[in-house]
Amino acid sequence: MKIAILAPVAWRTPPRHYGPWEQMASNLAEGLVAQGMSVTLFATADSITSGKLASICAKGYAEDPKADAKVNECMHISYLMEQARDFDLIHNHFDFLPLTYSRLIKTPMVTTIHGFSSPKILPVYQRYNDIGKYVSISDSDRHPTLHYAATVYNGIRTADFAFEPTPDNYLLYYGRIHPDKGTHDAVQIALHTHRKLIIAGIIQDEAYFNEKVKPYIDDEQIIYIGAVGGNERSELLGRANALLHPIYFEEPFGLSVAEAMLCGTPVIAYRRGSMPELIKDRKTGFLVNDLREAIAAVEDLSLINRHDCHVHARDNFSAETMTAKYLEIYKGV
Repeated sequence: MKIAILAPVAWRTPPRHYGPWEQMASNLAEGLVAQGMSVTLFATADSITSGKLASICAKGYAEDPKADAKVNECMHISYLMEQARDFDLIHNHFDFLPLTYSRLIKTPMVTTIHGFSSPKILPVYQRYNDIGKYVSISDSDRHPTLHYAATVYNGIRTADFAFEPTPDNYLLYYGRIHPDKGTHDAVQIALHTHRKLIIAGIIQDEAYFNEKVKPYIDDEQIIYIGAVGGNERSELLGRANALLHPIYFEEPFGLSVAEAMLCGTPVIAYRRGSMPELIKDRKTGFLVNDLREAIAAVEDLSLINRHDCHVHARDNFSAETMTAKYLEIYKGV
Protein backbone atom coordinates (compact mmCIF):
# COMPACT_ATOMS: atom_id res chain seq x y z
CA MET A 1 0.00 0.00 0.00
CA LYS A 2 1.35 3.42 -1.00
CA ILE A 3 0.28 6.02 1.54
CA ALA A 4 0.62 9.80 1.43
CA ILE A 5 0.67 11.54 4.81
CA LEU A 6 -0.28 15.21 4.54
CA ALA A 7 1.22 17.13 7.46
CA PRO A 8 0.61 20.81 8.21
CA VAL A 9 3.29 23.33 7.26
CA ALA A 10 3.18 25.71 10.22
CA TRP A 11 6.18 23.93 11.73
CA ARG A 12 8.73 21.31 10.76
CA THR A 13 7.63 17.65 10.95
CA PRO A 14 8.41 16.48 13.59
CA PRO A 15 8.42 19.86 15.34
CA ARG A 16 11.44 21.20 17.17
CA HIS A 17 9.24 22.14 20.13
CA TYR A 18 5.58 23.12 19.50
CA GLY A 19 3.49 21.54 16.73
CA PRO A 20 1.11 18.79 17.91
CA TRP A 21 -0.45 18.10 14.50
CA GLU A 22 2.99 17.86 12.90
CA GLN A 23 4.09 15.55 15.72
CA MET A 24 1.18 13.17 15.11
CA ALA A 25 1.78 13.14 11.36
CA SER A 26 5.40 12.23 12.06
CA ASN A 27 4.60 9.55 14.64
CA LEU A 28 2.14 7.89 12.28
CA ALA A 29 4.44 8.08 9.27
CA GLU A 30 7.27 6.45 11.21
CA GLY A 31 4.91 3.83 12.62
CA LEU A 32 3.65 2.93 9.15
CA VAL A 33 7.19 2.65 7.77
CA ALA A 34 8.04 0.31 10.65
CA GLN A 35 5.09 -1.84 9.53
CA GLY A 36 6.52 -2.11 6.01
CA MET A 37 4.25 0.45 4.34
CA SER A 38 5.43 2.67 1.49
CA VAL A 39 5.00 6.14 3.01
CA THR A 40 5.51 9.58 1.50
CA LEU A 41 5.38 12.42 3.99
CA PHE A 42 4.27 15.73 2.52
CA ALA A 43 5.77 18.33 4.84
CA THR A 44 8.29 21.17 4.91
CA ALA A 45 11.67 20.60 3.21
CA ASP A 46 13.52 20.60 6.54
CA SER A 47 11.32 17.78 7.89
CA ILE A 48 12.73 14.41 8.92
CA THR A 49 11.31 10.99 8.05
CA SER A 50 12.45 7.44 7.44
CA GLY A 51 9.95 7.33 4.56
CA LYS A 52 10.07 9.49 1.46
CA LEU A 53 9.85 13.26 1.96
CA ALA A 54 7.95 15.42 -0.53
CA SER A 55 7.99 19.18 -0.11
CA ILE A 56 7.36 22.45 -1.87
CA CYS A 57 7.68 24.73 1.21
CA ALA A 58 11.20 25.27 2.52
CA LYS A 59 10.24 25.95 6.13
CA GLY A 60 7.18 26.18 8.35
CA TYR A 61 5.51 29.54 8.02
CA ALA A 62 5.49 29.93 11.81
CA GLU A 63 9.28 29.69 11.70
CA ASP A 64 9.82 31.86 8.61
CA PRO A 65 8.82 35.54 8.95
CA LYS A 66 9.02 35.97 5.16
CA ALA A 67 6.45 33.26 4.45
CA ASP A 68 2.75 33.84 3.81
CA ALA A 69 0.67 31.19 5.55
CA LYS A 70 -2.11 31.01 2.96
CA VAL A 71 0.32 30.84 0.04
CA ASN A 72 2.29 28.05 1.70
CA GLU A 73 -0.87 26.11 2.55
CA CYS A 74 -2.27 26.34 -0.97
CA MET A 75 1.04 25.36 -2.57
CA HIS A 76 1.53 22.47 -0.16
CA ILE A 77 -1.94 20.94 -0.48
CA SER A 78 -2.08 21.27 -4.27
CA TYR A 79 1.41 19.74 -4.54
CA LEU A 80 0.04 16.51 -3.07
CA MET A 81 -3.26 16.58 -4.93
CA GLU A 82 -1.47 16.90 -8.28
CA GLN A 83 0.24 13.59 -7.42
CA ALA A 84 -2.80 11.89 -5.86
CA ARG A 85 -2.98 9.21 -8.58
CA ASP A 86 0.40 7.86 -7.40
CA PHE A 87 -1.03 6.77 -4.04
CA ASP A 88 -3.50 4.18 -2.81
CA LEU A 89 -4.61 6.37 0.07
CA ILE A 90 -4.13 9.91 1.39
CA HIS A 91 -4.17 10.55 5.13
CA ASN A 92 -4.99 14.19 5.76
CA HIS A 93 -3.74 15.84 8.96
CA PHE A 94 -4.30 19.32 7.52
CA ASP A 95 -7.81 20.15 8.69
CA PHE A 96 -10.64 20.96 6.27
CA LEU A 97 -8.91 22.55 3.26
CA PRO A 98 -7.77 19.30 1.55
CA LEU A 99 -11.37 18.05 1.60
CA THR A 100 -12.20 20.55 -1.13
CA TYR A 101 -10.10 18.44 -3.52
CA SER A 102 -11.60 15.10 -2.53
CA ARG A 103 -14.24 14.94 -5.29
CA LEU A 104 -11.65 15.97 -7.88
CA ILE A 105 -9.36 12.99 -7.25
CA LYS A 106 -9.94 9.23 -7.27
CA THR A 107 -7.63 8.40 -4.36
CA PRO A 108 -9.58 7.87 -1.10
CA MET A 109 -8.80 10.22 1.76
CA VAL A 110 -8.84 9.64 5.51
CA THR A 111 -9.04 12.85 7.54
CA THR A 112 -8.04 13.05 11.18
CA ILE A 113 -9.91 15.94 12.76
CA HIS A 114 -7.53 17.43 15.32
CA GLY A 115 -10.23 19.68 16.76
CA PHE A 116 -12.48 22.44 15.44
CA SER A 117 -10.95 25.91 15.37
CA SER A 118 -14.40 27.43 14.85
CA PRO A 119 -18.00 26.33 14.12
CA LYS A 120 -17.58 28.22 10.83
CA ILE A 121 -15.51 25.39 9.36
CA LEU A 122 -18.21 22.76 9.94
CA PRO A 123 -19.98 23.28 6.57
CA VAL A 124 -16.88 22.01 4.79
CA TYR A 125 -16.81 18.81 6.84
CA GLN A 126 -20.56 18.41 6.42
CA ARG A 127 -20.34 18.76 2.65
CA TYR A 128 -17.91 15.83 2.41
CA ASN A 129 -19.60 13.62 5.01
CA ASP A 130 -20.28 10.90 2.44
CA ILE A 131 -16.62 10.39 1.42
CA GLY A 132 -14.65 12.06 4.23
CA LYS A 133 -13.65 9.00 6.31
CA TYR A 134 -13.34 11.18 9.41
CA VAL A 135 -11.39 10.09 12.48
CA SER A 136 -11.82 11.85 15.84
CA ILE A 137 -8.95 11.98 18.34
CA SER A 138 -11.34 11.59 21.29
CA ASP A 139 -14.99 10.69 21.70
CA SER A 140 -15.57 14.05 23.36
CA ASP A 141 -14.52 15.91 20.20
CA ARG A 142 -17.11 14.36 17.89
CA HIS A 143 -19.63 16.67 16.29
CA PRO A 144 -23.16 15.23 16.03
CA THR A 145 -23.58 16.25 12.38
CA LEU A 146 -20.51 14.37 11.12
CA HIS A 147 -20.03 10.72 10.20
CA TYR A 148 -16.95 9.09 11.73
CA ALA A 149 -15.01 6.00 10.74
CA ALA A 150 -13.46 5.66 14.21
CA THR A 151 -11.90 7.37 17.21
CA VAL A 152 -8.13 6.95 17.42
CA TYR A 153 -6.23 8.49 20.31
CA ASN A 154 -3.00 10.31 19.51
CA GLY A 155 0.03 8.05 19.85
CA ILE A 156 3.34 8.88 21.48
CA ARG A 157 6.76 7.52 20.56
CA THR A 158 7.30 5.74 23.87
CA ALA A 159 11.08 5.55 23.40
CA ASP A 160 11.21 9.37 23.58
CA PHE A 161 9.82 9.51 27.14
CA ALA A 162 11.63 7.79 30.00
CA PHE A 163 9.81 6.66 33.12
CA GLU A 164 10.96 8.68 36.15
CA PRO A 165 10.05 7.10 39.52
CA THR A 166 11.66 9.84 41.64
CA PRO A 167 10.62 13.39 40.75
CA ASP A 168 12.04 16.73 41.82
CA ASN A 169 9.98 19.13 43.92
CA TYR A 170 8.25 21.28 41.29
CA LEU A 171 4.95 21.58 39.49
CA LEU A 172 4.93 21.98 35.72
CA TYR A 173 2.81 23.88 33.24
CA TYR A 174 3.62 22.67 29.72
CA GLY A 175 1.76 24.16 26.77
CA ARG A 176 1.03 27.30 24.83
CA ILE A 177 0.43 30.37 26.97
CA HIS A 178 -3.15 31.35 26.21
CA PRO A 179 -6.34 31.92 28.24
CA ASP A 180 -7.78 28.65 26.90
CA LYS A 181 -4.94 26.71 28.52
CA GLY A 182 -5.27 28.34 31.94
CA THR A 183 -1.67 29.42 32.51
CA HIS A 184 -2.80 31.99 35.08
CA ASP A 185 -4.64 29.29 37.04
CA ALA A 186 -1.47 27.17 37.11
CA VAL A 187 0.37 30.11 38.66
CA GLN A 188 -2.35 30.54 41.30
CA ILE A 189 -2.25 26.82 42.15
CA ALA A 190 1.49 27.07 42.75
CA LEU A 191 1.21 30.23 44.83
CA HIS A 192 -1.57 28.83 47.04
CA THR A 193 0.31 25.58 47.65
CA HIS A 194 3.70 27.28 48.08
CA ARG A 195 5.16 25.11 45.35
CA LYS A 196 7.72 25.91 42.68
CA LEU A 197 6.21 26.14 39.20
CA ILE A 198 8.06 25.84 35.89
CA ILE A 199 6.19 27.22 32.88
CA ALA A 200 7.24 25.90 29.47
CA GLY A 201 5.65 26.80 26.14
CA ILE A 202 5.28 29.35 23.39
CA ILE A 203 3.56 32.65 24.15
CA GLN A 204 0.49 32.59 21.93
CA ASP A 205 -1.31 35.53 23.56
CA GLU A 206 1.16 38.28 24.39
CA ALA A 207 -1.38 40.50 26.21
CA TYR A 208 -2.52 37.61 28.41
CA PHE A 209 1.07 36.71 29.23
CA ASN A 210 1.99 40.29 30.12
CA GLU A 211 -1.10 40.87 32.28
CA LYS A 212 -1.83 37.50 33.89
CA VAL A 213 1.47 35.59 33.98
CA LYS A 214 4.54 37.79 33.71
CA PRO A 215 3.90 39.79 36.92
CA TYR A 216 4.29 36.58 38.94
CA ILE A 217 7.51 35.39 37.33
CA ASP A 218 10.33 35.81 39.84
CA ASP A 219 12.74 33.08 38.61
CA GLU A 220 12.56 31.47 42.04
CA GLN A 221 9.05 30.18 42.72
CA ILE A 222 7.51 30.97 39.31
CA ILE A 223 9.90 30.33 36.43
CA TYR A 224 9.31 30.72 32.69
CA ILE A 225 11.74 28.82 30.44
CA GLY A 226 10.15 29.21 27.00
CA ALA A 227 9.45 26.43 24.52
CA VAL A 228 11.05 23.07 25.27
CA GLY A 229 11.45 20.11 22.92
CA GLY A 230 13.57 17.04 22.28
CA ASN A 231 15.19 15.13 25.14
CA GLU A 232 14.74 18.13 27.43
CA ARG A 233 10.96 17.72 27.15
CA SER A 234 11.05 14.18 28.55
CA GLU A 235 13.30 15.18 31.43
CA LEU A 236 11.18 18.23 32.28
CA LEU A 237 7.93 16.23 32.25
CA GLY A 238 9.39 13.29 34.12
CA ARG A 239 11.00 15.25 36.93
CA ALA A 240 7.80 17.14 37.81
CA ASN A 241 5.67 16.27 40.84
CA ALA A 242 2.62 16.92 38.67
CA LEU A 243 1.57 18.48 35.41
CA LEU A 244 -1.01 21.26 35.86
CA HIS A 245 -3.56 21.35 33.06
CA PRO A 246 -6.30 23.82 34.10
CA ILE A 247 -7.91 24.23 30.69
CA TYR A 248 -10.79 26.57 29.88
CA PHE A 249 -11.89 24.95 26.62
CA GLU A 250 -13.12 21.56 25.45
CA GLU A 251 -9.70 20.24 24.51
CA PRO A 252 -9.81 17.50 21.84
CA PHE A 253 -6.72 15.73 23.17
CA GLY A 254 -4.01 16.91 25.57
CA LEU A 255 -0.74 15.57 24.15
CA SER A 256 1.32 16.83 27.09
CA VAL A 257 -1.11 15.04 29.44
CA ALA A 258 -0.39 11.67 27.84
CA GLU A 259 3.36 12.41 27.65
CA ALA A 260 3.52 13.38 31.32
CA MET A 261 1.74 10.21 32.42
CA LEU A 262 4.06 8.13 30.24
CA CYS A 263 6.96 9.61 32.22
CA GLY A 264 5.15 8.66 35.44
CA THR A 265 3.96 12.17 36.24
CA PRO A 266 0.34 12.55 37.43
CA VAL A 267 -1.85 15.27 35.95
CA ILE A 268 -4.18 17.70 37.68
CA ALA A 269 -6.67 18.84 35.05
CA TYR A 270 -9.96 20.65 34.84
CA ARG A 271 -12.70 18.19 33.88
CA ARG A 272 -13.28 19.42 30.34
CA GLY A 273 -13.10 17.99 26.83
CA SER A 274 -11.10 14.79 26.52
CA MET A 275 -9.61 14.89 30.02
CA PRO A 276 -11.92 12.16 31.44
CA GLU A 277 -10.82 9.91 28.55
CA LEU A 278 -7.12 10.47 29.19
CA ILE A 279 -6.90 10.58 32.98
CA LYS A 280 -8.07 7.88 35.40
CA ASP A 281 -9.26 10.00 38.30
CA ARG A 282 -7.28 9.42 41.51
CA LYS A 283 -5.29 6.71 39.71
CA THR A 284 -3.17 8.65 37.20
CA GLY A 285 -4.09 12.14 38.35
CA PHE A 286 -7.04 14.26 39.43
CA LEU A 287 -10.02 15.53 37.47
CA VAL A 288 -11.15 18.73 39.18
CA ASN A 289 -13.80 21.34 38.51
CA ASP A 290 -12.13 24.56 39.56
CA LEU A 291 -9.13 26.29 41.09
CA ARG A 292 -10.11 25.42 44.65
CA GLU A 293 -10.28 21.70 43.88
CA ALA A 294 -7.00 21.85 41.97
CA ILE A 295 -5.25 23.40 44.97
CA ALA A 296 -6.60 20.64 47.21
CA ALA A 297 -5.47 17.97 44.72
CA VAL A 298 -1.83 19.09 45.02
CA GLU A 299 -1.90 18.00 48.62
CA ASP A 300 -3.11 14.52 47.57
CA LEU A 301 -0.37 13.81 45.01
CA SER A 302 1.24 11.25 47.31
CA LEU A 303 -1.81 9.02 46.69
CA ILE A 304 -0.80 8.50 43.06
CA ASN A 305 1.51 5.64 42.05
CA ARG A 306 3.77 6.94 39.30
CA HIS A 307 4.17 3.50 37.76
CA ASP A 308 0.39 3.30 37.29
CA CYS A 309 0.57 6.54 35.32
CA HIS A 310 3.28 5.11 33.09
CA VAL A 311 1.48 1.84 32.40
CA HIS A 312 -1.82 3.57 31.63
CA ALA A 313 -0.21 5.90 29.07
CA ARG A 314 1.92 3.14 27.55
CA ASP A 315 -1.08 0.86 27.04
CA ASN A 316 -3.45 3.48 25.64
CA PHE A 317 -1.45 6.25 23.98
CA SER A 318 1.49 4.66 22.20
CA ALA A 319 2.39 5.28 18.55
CA GLU A 320 2.22 1.52 17.98
CA THR A 321 -1.40 1.37 19.16
CA MET A 322 -2.31 4.39 17.05
CA THR A 323 -0.63 2.93 13.95
CA ALA A 324 -2.40 -0.42 14.32
CA LYS A 325 -5.79 1.28 14.57
CA TYR A 326 -5.15 3.42 11.51
CA LEU A 327 -4.08 0.37 9.51
CA GLU A 328 -7.45 -1.20 10.28
CA ILE A 329 -9.18 1.95 9.04
CA TYR A 330 -7.09 1.90 5.84
CA LYS A 331 -8.10 -1.71 5.18
CA GLY A 332 -11.74 -0.74 5.55
CA VAL A 333 -11.33 2.13 3.13
